[in-house]
Amino acid sequence: MAKWLMALPPVLFLGLAGLFYVGMQRENPDDLQSVFLNRQAPPVPAAGLPGYPLLTDADLRAGEVTVVNFWASWCPPCRAEHPVLLEMAERGIRVAGVNMRDQEADALAYLADEGNPFFALGFDPTGRDRVEWGVTAPPETFILRGDGTVAFRFIGPLVGTDYEARFVPALEAALAEEAAGS
Repeated sequence: MAKWLMALPPVLFLGLAGLFYVGMQRENPDDLQSVFLNRQAPPVPAAGLPGYPLLTDADLRAGEVTVVNFWASWCPPCRAEHPVLLEMAERGIRVAGVNMRDQEADALAYLADEGNPFFALGFDPTGRDRVEWGVTAPPETFILRGDGTVAFRFIGPLVGTDYEARFVPALEAALAEEAAGS
């Protein structure tokens, strides 16, 4: 019995090392795939923020590429990416927002102070609906095709080289696919 126990640590180490090696051989080890890729987007929250258009499931299937951004007023990375969202909206990209785990008054004050890039908004104060999307923490952003299928998921703020190297090309590809189909 003692010989078997002595062999256990090296066997466990080799097994763990093998798992790490396989994980590092993935195409993009930093990319967390969404289970919703190429599937219909989950339902959006039924609640909205007063004074703003309510985001509906029909909005996600309106025949146009839609960017869905999960954000909160208390989230510093959300504040960092906000100018990018405003720029997207100015360029005519449909940007929808889901405010999560936030206070209604704080979310409303944030949009009043910083500007509103969203054509429609959902409000998820408890964070229950974000779980349906697989969102762990804000900000997280999804690119949806015009039929409501998820084309891409981006975790983190829409700033910096990761945003430029992964999100921008995915958005351009979805917009090109949309243009080619019309």
